Amino acid sequence: MTMTSLTVRDATLSVLRAYGMTTVFGNPGSTELKMFRDWPGDFRYVLGLNESCCVAMADAFAQVRRGASFVNLHSAAGVGHAMASIFNTYRNQSPVIVLAGQQTRAMFPTEPLLFATDAAQMPHPYIKWAVEPARAEDVPQALVRAYLMATQRPRGPVFLSVPEDDWDVPTAMPEIREVDDEVAMGTRALARLTQALQASRRPHIVVGAALDQAGAWGEIVALAERLEAPVWASPMSARCSFPEDHRLFAGFLPPVRSQLRSRLAAADVVLVVGAPVFTYHIHTEGPYIDDGILLLHLTEDPQHAARSPVGTSILCNLRIALQQLLASVPSDSRPAGKGRSRLPAPAATNPISGEYLMACIARTMPDDAIIVEEAPSHRIALHDFLPIRQTGGFYTEASGGLGWALPGAIGVALARPEQRILCLVGDGSSMYSIQALWNAVREKLRITFVVFNNRGYGALRAFSDALRISGAPGHEVPGLDFVQIALGFGCEARAVTRCQDVEPALRATYDATGPILLDVHLEAGFKPLY
Repeated sequence: MTMTSLTVRDATLSVLRAYGMTTVFGNPGSTELKMFRDWPGDFRYVLGLNESCCVAMADAFAQVRRGASFVNLHSAAGVGHAMASIFNTYRNQSPVIVLAGQQTRAMFPTEPLLFATDAAQMPHPYIKWAVEPARAEDVPQALVRAYLMATQRPRGPVFLSVPEDDWDVPTAMPEIREVDDEVAMGTRALARLTQALQASRRPHIVVGAALDQAGAWGEIVALAERLEAPVWASPMSARCSFPEDHRLFAGFLPPVRSQLRSRLAAADVVLVVGAPVFTYHIHTEGPYIDDGILLLHLTEDPQHAARSPVGTSILCNLRIALQQLLASVPSDSRPAGKGRSRLPAPAATNPISGEYLMACIARTMPDDAIIVEEAPSHRIALHDFLPIRQTGGFYTEASGGLGWALPGAIGVALARPEQRILCLVGDGSSMYSIQALWNAVREKLRITFVVFNNRGYGALRAFSDALRISGAPGHEVPGLDFVQIALGFGCEARAVTRCQDVEPALRATYDATGPILLDVHLEAGFKPLY
């Protein structure tokens, strides 16, 4: 470190510039104001109306840009508001640096208003690393470490607590460092994997979100075609990692142990790439996979490797590992792999079905449109009738929580302003973060918000039915007027109640220069989730 006349604030801004984090998401308070004094013109500040929205925007922005993002929160209360999105960010493995204000150091002994007791412990365990530097002058170096921790695979959020009086303290400029984590498979692991795949007559591949994060679509498609292997999407994957209209795409594995095992029963070797083995939602007993099937697991996440109940896990960079396999596994004569059969187009009926709405979106959406989704009642309809065909074409939250998609769509649109974003969100889900519409209007973002309005928590209805629970409260959400809510934020909006109006309404949104919300009234029933 070289001593200069820099303040902590000056050095912090220089570190953010050096790492390309000049877009700051936040909702400021009094303990952060000194950081924002004379805000520099080369920085963009994105104000969120709720701290959870700020983190969700930063999460999606980081995923799309394939780099770290920066979010500023207000002391303990702001971090508390944001915890749901911090949990989502952790599950999404997004490199987000969260910096929260803290009261003045001199006031710590009296535990004043806005003081965060054990601030660095608050976001645990859903954080990769957290610190409140012992000295003010250590803040810039801590920020460098935070960036390097957040961006090393598996990526994830980190947390810094900075007291209010640190910003004007003289400090030194830290060295701007990088960490290269492009780790290939070892020789022994590569030989074992190559031998297993060459000997296999019925290989199957399971792909997870980390593959899309790694930018390895080309490699996994080439490997699947060489092996003639059916490709499954891992349960509850938050990204699309294989073209869903490809002849080898077999479908989506359910998060239920017995159902998943039956889907893979025809394989002799299962290669899982970039996914946990496996993510489950409904408990069932029995084996994880049938006897006689060899499971091999490529992952960048040591926790995923350690907790897998079956198979052999190999820690490696996914893109490099697939390139190694393509160089070592020759083409061989295998029967042509079989993908899934296409379902007939859903009927145009009134009231509108979720299946019909998904099919209309698939028919009308621009080729380069990006889907951001949080409509859990209609996830099967999405899988059946809205195939994702491009890398970086689909985003949802990996946690299974609610409230991510609306602000997530803002983050995606800020990173890809030239593309049309379609945010598909349930009526219940939307109310966790509806204020994100304000950001879409303020930034003039090209987002089509489609509310799947079945007047309640459809997923909860389906689970109650599956678990044979009757008479439970809290399933219905009547009386919400999404058109009026959107107009209140300045967002153009219209209701769609007839199936013949769905396609014209969708098409009318695609050339708009700003956001539009469609409140689509759907049938009120529910369907099984898995």
